[in-house]
Amino acid sequence: MKIFLANTSNDIEEIVKNINEFDIESVKKQVEGLFPAFLNFLINLAVAVLILLIGWKVISVFRKWCIMSMDRLKVDHTVSVFLGSCISVVLFGLLIFAAADRVGISSASLLALLGSAGIAISLALQDSLSNFAGGVMILMVKPFVAGDYIICQSGEGTVKNIGLIYTTLITVDNKQVVIPNGILSGSPLTNVTAQDKRRLIISIGIGYDSDLKKAKEIMERLFREKNEVLKDEAIDVYVDDLGESSILLTARGWTRTEDYWKAKWALTEEIKLAFDKAKIEIPYNKLDINIVSSASDKDSDTIKKTERD
Repeated sequence: MKIFLANTSNDIEEIVKNINEFDIESVKKQVEGLFPAFLNFLINLAVAVLILLIGWKVISVFRKWCIMSMDRLKVDHTVSVFLGSCISVVLFGLLIFAAADRVGISSASLLALLGSAGIAISLALQDSLSNFAGGVMILMVKPFVAGDYIICQSGEGTVKNIGLIYTTLITVDNKQVVIPNGILSGSPLTNVTAQDKRRLIISIGIGYDSDLKKAKEIMERLFREKNEVLKDEAIDVYVDDLGESSILLTARGWTRTEDYWKAKWALTEEIKLAFDKAKIEIPYNKLDINIVSSASDKDSDTIKKTERD
């Protein structure tokens, strides 16, 4: 009991001693010193928010001005929008750095954070980024534009829309085909409608017994009479090959790109009808079977006939 009272007495003396040493004025000065720092932080935070608001408005106006300027320079509108978005993203990133620096956040720390996040996002979206890069290349280089008819490994059709990730085609039977831009930008393709005119070539085989000169005259006449065939371009008809069972005649002319199929289908039918009328044979694979009776069969038939008589 005495020991407990002694310990309690010592604790009370220690507490009294600490209270006597406690400097209220010192604590008051420390608290008063924190207030200006907190006030300064609030002011910097308000300025940072103001920088973000004003900067965002300025960036939006600048982006619209850039898009309008590129449109006036006849740049594809999709490219203009994409470049305008890229410019606004870069400027907004710089704006964030300026606002962060205002409130005392280290730019190096922010860069490290953004770098780590960028690597993670890149690994997760590797295929999408590849298609995105392909879309940028297509929009910049322009191997085709909306409205062109293209042929590629993934299909063919008329280009309906070129996006940053996918390109949409419409086939001749009105099916919609969506192809990743990474495939289109990294593989060969044929743009059928890139030029204003196309070479029209029709090849037809005729028999060796047919009148060759007359067949050539018919093909050349039909080409020259066809409205869709350009008259200011050369028209050639020639013997292209001497095959095993036919002579291959080829006629060549030029048409406007939009008239190509109409002219080709019409001329193919007209040449066939004209050749039939002129008795010009168009050979085709056929098999002739001739049955010849033997002498013994004839003799037996004669004997049977004699017996009947």
